[in-house]
Amino acid sequence: MNANRIINMLLRMFMRKAVNKGIDMAARRGKPPAEMTAEERAQAQKAKQTAGKAQKLARLARRMGRF
Repeated sequence: MNANRIINMLLRMFMRKAVNKGIDMAARRGKPPAEMTAEERAQAQKAKQTAGKAQKLARLARRMGRF
């Protein structure tokens, strides 16, 4: 395995984690879970699920676009 592939792999891993953290932060609207009410936590969980579905649909669209 050459160095370019290793660097790309590590960069993708880092970017995936960063994007997921950003989505979590946006779903929580910047509040830590300890400061949230029960309704806010439920809303944040729904937002996180919606974001996950959007990511899956985007992946599917990219796959379908190849054909």
